[in-house]
Amino acid sequence: MHRIKPCYAGLLLCEDKMDVLTRQQRSANMKKIHGKDTEIEVKLRKALWNKGYRYRKNYDKLSGKPDIVFLKYKIVVFCDGEFFHGYNWYQLKKKLQRSDNGPYWINKIGLNREHDKKVNQELEAEGWHVIRFWGNSILNDTEGCVHSIEEIIFEQKMTE
Repeated sequence: MHRIKPCYAGLLLCEDKMDVLTRQQRSANMKKIHGKDTEIEVKLRKALWNKGYRYRKNYDKLSGKPDIVFLKYKIVVFCDGEFFHGYNWYQLKKKLQRSDNGPYWINKIGLNREHDKKVNQELEAEGWHVIRFWGNSILNDTEGCVHSIEEIIFEQKMTE
C-alpha cells in the first residue's frame, strides 16, 4: 500500500511514486498529446522550410509513417517524444515501476521501442537513411538537427 499525503496545491503527492498530479489532471494532460504536428515536429519542419528544404510530412506510404520525408534523397526523419519512445529507458523504467499504472506503461513503451527498431530495419533495408531526434534535441538545438540532416543530403548529392 502506498502512503499518500495532500500537498499545498490540492494535489496528491505519493512518497514512493513519481506522479504529483491527480488522476484527472494526468488524464487531461494525456488527452492533449497528438500523434502528428507536435511542437517538436513543427519546429523542425519550419527550420528546414526556412532553409529551402522541401519534404513530405507524415508520409503514410512508408513503414512507421515518418514525420518528415525527403523523397529525393531517401531520408526519413522521426521526431520522438522522450516519454513514449523511452529516452533513458532504464531510468524511466525504474520510475515507472513505482507508479500506479507502471506495468501498462512499461509494456507500452517497450513495444514502442521494439516497433521503432523494426521500422528502422525495414526502412534501411529499402535503402532509406533513418534519422531519429529526441524532442529535447529539437527544442534545444534545432540548428544542430538541421545540420545533421544537411550532412546526409550533402553525402547523397555527392554520390549522384
